[in-house]
Amino acid sequence: MHSIDRRSFLAALPLALVACSGGASESQASSAQQGAASQLAPLSQEATLVTVHKTPTCGCCNAWIDHLREAGFAVETIDVADTTPVARRLGVPDDLRSCHTAEVDGYAIEGHVPASDIRRLLIERPTAAGLSVPGMPIGSPGMEMGGQRDSYQVMRFDRHGNTAIFASY
Repeated sequence: MHSIDRRSFLAALPLALVACSGGASESQASSAQQGAASQLAPLSQEATLVTVHKTPTCGCCNAWIDHLREAGFAVETIDVADTTPVARRLGVPDDLRSCHTAEVDGYAIEGHVPASDIRRLLIERPTAAGLSVPGMPIGSPGMEMGGQRDSYQVMRFDRHGNTAIFASY
């Protein structure tokens, strides 16, 4: 069985999507792949710090942290008995909660948000409190289970309870 690391998978994903959408020229496919790779590259020479609040025994949290590090983020972890106070301080709505809460450059990141979406958030800088992948969908970063994949959405939220879809998978 052939395996592929997360960074290679994410870099190749636009290529696969272009190919599945009816075909594309080699230059279009190459351009899509380069765009994904640059989206994962660090924003500057120094890695962007993500501070992750998690419980000490959460394995999927550790897998998500590995995903962030592979994407070029610096990660600091803080083990807590309960992430709820952190999520509330950062304005994460209860219905968007997951198993860990992170902070990056003034934004909250709740749950298994793909590194590429965090990178996009930091580039676009929308007026928002942060991003969330509610629950723990199978196939999201840190929740890989072979070839199984749930469809899921990355939600953008603000401190007034407003939400919008940021990305769909």
